[in-house]
Amino acid sequence: MQDDWPFNTPEDCAVITLVHILDGSMPILYVTHDEDDGGWQFLDGGNVTAANAMVVSRRRMADHDPTIKQLANLPVGWYAVRRAVGQPWERHPSTP
Repeated sequence: MQDDWPFNTPEDCAVITLVHILDGSMPILYVTHDEDDGGWQFLDGGNVTAANAMVVSRRRMADHDPTIKQLANLPVGWYAVRRAVGQPWERHPSTP
């Protein structure tokens, strides 16, 4: 693990994202740290379908958008949003 790795899980931990985030056509605007399984999702705030979802490593996501490292301490059951790239992340508890 690299010294600058802020997450408490390995870099190769699987996360969910979208094809159009990794191809650069959409930014990450919505991040969840799921209550049910502790998993992470890096999304654009739109609809997610099986056809556009991908499973990749958290390292790949951090390399794609280093600002997600700011969310390493996002509690389980919370989500973070931002209006656009360059805007600050806002953290919120998920509603039951």
